[in-house]
Amino acid sequence: MVPDDQAPSVPWWRHIVDIPRNIIIGFIKLWRQVISPLYGDVCPYYPTCSAYGLEAVTSHGAVKGSWLTVSRIARCNPWTKGGIDPVPPGKRIWPESKVPKIIVLNHPLHSSQPHTAAKE
Repeated sequence: MVPDDQAPSVPWWRHIVDIPRNIIIGFIKLWRQVISPLYGDVCPYYPTCSAYGLEAVTSHGAVKGSWLTVSRIARCNPWTKGGIDPVPPGKRIWPESKVPKIIVLNHPLHSSQPHTAAKE
């Protein structure tokens, strides 16, 4: 355990604000574990729509991240050519040791550089 005087200072309200984001992330992770394997590797985009959604919600929060994800899913149809479609960069910057795994996986070429939400 971290002593109280060394605990990271996170405002109490931050945990409440993160509840919708965490619920959406949980739903996307459940989708990836249960539903996605039934379809196989069919997404024409990189990153896949579920990976895009995880990064968008992690980087931009519940509201904007959900909007970006729904917009991406709407573009994903049998007539699309697909291709590389990264999440728009966010303003948040993570220290090298705290970069969320989904961002490292979606941007492998940038894994040794300082990270913004979606560095280009």
